[in-house]
Amino acid sequence: MSESQPVLEELGLAAKIEAMLFVSADPTPLQQLAQALDVTASVVERGLKELEESLQGRGLRLQRNGGRLQLTTAPETANLVETFLGLEAITHLSRAALETLAIVAYQQPVTRPQIDSIRGVNSDGMMKSLLSKGLIQESGRAEGPGRPILYSTTAEFLQHFGLSSLMELPPLAAPVETDAQPQTQELLKG
Repeated sequence: MSESQPVLEELGLAAKIEAMLFVSADPTPLQQLAQALDVTASVVERGLKELEESLQGRGLRLQRNGGRLQLTTAPETANLVETFLGLEAITHLSRAALETLAIVAYQQPVTRPQIDSIRGVNSDGMMKSLLSKGLIQESGRAEGPGRPILYSTTAEFLQHFGLSSLMELPPLAAPVETDAQPQTQELLKG
């Protein structure tokens, strides 16, 4: 038994999870954490909740995306971190790119023809731009004619917008009815 073994035993579950996520280059599946710790997924979830609480008011956040987890810097520190690392300012997205990205975020997985239908215009250019920025990714193929590519958001999307998970997206507003809609509906009834 090495001298470091007793120290590892003294660390809490949240500290062990934090250490593994800190050294992981990519988002880590929950099951991989459970396997490494030799515990169940529900035990890991308890540790993750404890870790999230301990990170409040600190410079790191726990980010969840598609069943994978990673430690990221707090969105509030973005300008400081960019200055420290000498990075360019966050790329600003055009209104069309934001519109396309919002459709992907709320409808994912979604095909380009579905996006075009919602936007009412061709989205090829926006899709290429969002793919090159790493904000969306190909996530499979839809069943049906031509088996179109399905798109979804990435972990970089969450980081760019300072979200821990897709659950933090604001709810969609209900469509606003115009005065003409009730009249049209009455005509259709009659």
